[in-house]
Amino acid sequence: MSEAAIKREESVLVNADTKIISLVYQEVYEHKANIYKWLKRGFDVAASSVALVALSPIFLLTALAILLEDGGPVFFTQQRAGKNLKPFKIYKFRSMYKNAESQFERMQAQNEQTGHAFKIKDDPRITHVGKFIRKYSIDELPQLLNIIKGDMSIVGPRPILLEQMEECNAYEKQRLVVKPGLTCYWQVGGRANIKWDEWVELDLKYIKDMSIATDIKLILKTIPVVFESDGAY
Repeated sequence: MSEAAIKREESVLVNADTKIISLVYQEVYEHKANIYKWLKRGFDVAASSVALVALSPIFLLTALAILLEDGGPVFFTQQRAGKNLKPFKIYKFRSMYKNAESQFERMQAQNEQTGHAFKIKDDPRITHVGKFIRKYSIDELPQLLNIIKGDMSIVGPRPILLEQMEECNAYEKQRLVVKPGLTCYWQVGGRANIKWDEWVELDLKYIKDMSIATDIKLILKTIPVVFESDGAY
């Protein structure tokens, strides 16, 4: 599908009934070569498996630090929106106090992100260990398991809460016609400093740009971004 055709479909969709989901980005994805999709999946499994072994000392140290701080569970699971809004259980290292989810509704008024995402820079629910592992994205490492399982890809739009994604309009929902990922344009471009509307546009840009070269570029850009910790909270 040409750039002109995509823009034409997008302009129609913006003014359409949000209950009607346009297939424009679904078509863009379906036109990607099958060889790319096979290579992407093969790389996801191989790279994630190697990373799990290589990073096992970090996994052990993180688990120990979480246990020593408050004795609570090491891992945190939550329902997130996957490809085509199919729900899946995401894995993370727990970075918040044990009762954090029960306080979610009360914290809504402090949300610093626009649109359908939720971010608070100095969230009081985050533990001391949690601040450190969030700063360097260590809390996201268990998602390597999600990648191996096929819930996610290494590169793809970041998954948000299922109920938040269900509240999105038809245009915004198109960001998940592909598998969500561990890194993406949003991740390397400022993360939580990026407002929701721009976040959506970056994810749709990725769907148009999807290729081996794009994925490699984003993976390489992610490495220094993690250490700079810009927008990581």
